[in-house]
Amino acid sequence: MGRSSELDGLTTLPELLMQSIQKNGDREALRQYDRATGKWESWTYKELGEHVLAWRRAFAAMGLKPGERIAILMPNGRDHVCADQAALANGLIPVPLHAIDTPGASAFITIDSQAATLVTNKLTRWQQIRATGVPLPDLKNIIITDPGETENKSEGRFHIRSLESILLEGASWTEDLPAGPLEDDLAGIIYTSGTTGRPKGVMLTHRNIVSNVKATLECVSPKVGDTFLSFLPLSHTFERTAGYYLALATGCIIAYNRSVLLLAEDLKTIKPTVIISVPRVYERIYARVQDKLRKSRPIAKKLFDWAVEVGWRDFCRKNHLPVEKSGRSWLDGIVRATLLHKMANTLLSQFGGRLRIAISGGAALNHKVARTFCGLGLPIIQGYGMTEASPIIAGNCVEFNQPDTVGKPFCNVEIRLGEGNEIQVRAPSIMKGYWHRPEDTAAAFTKDGWLKTGDVGEFNADGMLKIKGRIKEIIVTSTGEKIPVNLEFLCADEKNEIAGVLRTLIKKGGFSENHFQNQTLFFLNSKDSLPGTREISRKRCSNVIKNIVQQDYKRERERQNMFHVTKGDPGEVSMAIISLDSFRTLLEELSYDMVDECLTDEMVKPVIQRKLKELWE
Repeated sequence: MGRSSELDGLTTLPELLMQSIQKNGDREALRQYDRATGKWESWTYKELGEHVLAWRRAFAAMGLKPGERIAILMPNGRDHVCADQAALANGLIPVPLHAIDTPGASAFITIDSQAATLVTNKLTRWQQIRATGVPLPDLKNIIITDPGETENKSEGRFHIRSLESILLEGASWTEDLPAGPLEDDLAGIIYTSGTTGRPKGVMLTHRNIVSNVKATLECVSPKVGDTFLSFLPLSHTFERTAGYYLALATGCIIAYNRSVLLLAEDLKTIKPTVIISVPRVYERIYARVQDKLRKSRPIAKKLFDWAVEVGWRDFCRKNHLPVEKSGRSWLDGIVRATLLHKMANTLLSQFGGRLRIAISGGAALNHKVARTFCGLGLPIIQGYGMTEASPIIAGNCVEFNQPDTVGKPFCNVEIRLGEGNEIQVRAPSIMKGYWHRPEDTAAAFTKDGWLKTGDVGEFNADGMLKIKGRIKEIIVTSTGEKIPVNLEFLCADEKNEIAGVLRTLIKKGGFSENHFQNQTLFFLNSKDSLPGTREISRKRCSNVIKNIVQQDYKRERERQNMFHVTKGDPGEVSMAIISLDSFRTLLEELSYDMVDECLTDEMVKPVIQRKLKELWE
């Protein structure tokens, strides 16, 4: 019997939380930095339950009915959790918005989801959305959570309320609260990034998400009291399912990062035991360690690399991978006893020294990074998924881990390879469909009901899934060979010329395609050659990159025209908007070095500094 048996009989997200409150009442649940006091503060599971109940009463007193959509535009934190859990328990449908998105994008999602209520932490966020001039026909209530941000008032048909006032009103609510949701009721509408058109609202039910939580628990087994560090946005299903719902369902602690710029410091302060991240975080830590080694005596890097080599051979033996031959393998025992532990501590100290489980998703992890972490005793668990699957489809496990794959299909997931080796999925976690988009919903599935991922894959001899590229990112050579495009492949031959182009694009907010961005940023910050071939010419590399940029530029122009975000020539992409997009990407996926990169550009620097002040003060 697997770990998921702990959640047997539970079918909705409120049930997961209620069971955990009953089991772990006095244990710490949430930890968050209070800017007013300058201290870290925490809530127990019992206290969290009390606050969620207060929010439920407040929503009921406001007259919010089951099935209504409630948009949540806040950073990760306790208020976000309370708003989400109270909405779920009252049968409302949360629509999480990205806290660093443009006002126009937030307006679009609010309109498209027909949200009647918006919960946000700052009055300015609402004012910026209102300033777009876009009609918001369904929106009625705006709740501002930060203390002292607003007084109750009306702006036409918009009723602006402070959190204090609705909680006070809710405290006197004596009627029955709405009945809890059923497993086939919607638990959220999660909007895609919109890189291939306007964002689409993915309808996920309680059955979808709970089944994915249970399947994830079979693969990753957090312990009661484990500390998760939360910094990926809760508007994304990866953090939402694995870093939030899973953590609370299993009695763990969620500690919220103060900001991405303070991530390195918070890692050492919080000392997490579990981290859920995208490749860029691990790659940056790898780069930081390598930089320190380069500044040390030459012998230090040689010893470090030797320790990684020995540890990697041990890892390969354990996980049925080919073991590299070496003329000094006979010294492995000595190195393992005297050197490996010391070098492992050098790496683990970057995470606070207690890290036990490291999960990576969103893109493939560079092999050198994976080899280093796994070799030094921190096996990074890579997985694969998409929003439409709640989101995780396949994953490696602590007990069996092959870093060049994304693991085996989850226990309740079926995968088949369709035409062109497209990965197609059938599982209880698969979405109900796209909100009010029946044609898009139909196009997302095969005639016999399998979700089409658009990704190309293959299985190895051990049944582990490998991602080979995107269906739409295939280059057909003169010989008829179909080659998946990725930047490791593109940059392998002419990296000096390409790197210059890519740096410029990143500074300008280009490359919104996550598949490209993950690999690009690592490439730009690595002195190591990336694996690839020489079959694609410089001209073809350039053409592929230009096509991506042109598409991204067109989408930006359309968005600005649609929401009147900028003034002047609509063909000009304003630096302010670009910078905001950069920040969205920064928190959304991976680009922590983007800030460092932008701060070296005198044109971009003042804009970035203003955004930092706006976002984090």
